[in-house]
Amino acid sequence: MLPIAQLNSGRLLAVDGTRRNGLVICKRYHSEFAGPGAAVGGLLDVNVRRTIPIGDLALLPLEEFDERQKAYSIRRHWTRLVHRLNQSDMPHERARTLIEQFEQYFDASTVECLPDEALASLVGVLPNTMRLARSAMSS
Repeated sequence: MLPIAQLNSGRLLAVDGTRRNGLVICKRYHSEFAGPGAAVGGLLDVNVRRTIPIGDLALLPLEEFDERQKAYSIRRHWTRLVHRLNQSDMPHERARTLIEQFEQYFDASTVECLPDEALASLVGVLPNTMRLARSAMSS
């Protein structure tokens, strides 16, 4: 089943915490990143427009209360990390920092395949700004 169908099913799931994987969750006006261990779906992700898997994505069911609590906490953790990337007033800096962080966690070839639009909406910049940041970093 595709990640968007799984998220829209209403079930609370978690990104597999044993893999280098994640999910960009595109909503109407912004996107969110859910990394390993993070809760996805359920009431967190209503009306998702698009999902972009990163790495070898696996979503696991959350059955126990303790598992759900931990996954919610990890989702907050990933949200805070991306929020810290948004602290700069300079759009190019936000784009560059996101790319650097993703390349440290995943690999450059994986990040290179991610759409500019999805990455841009994580840090509130235009897709063209993301393209410019990528080209500046590769030269």
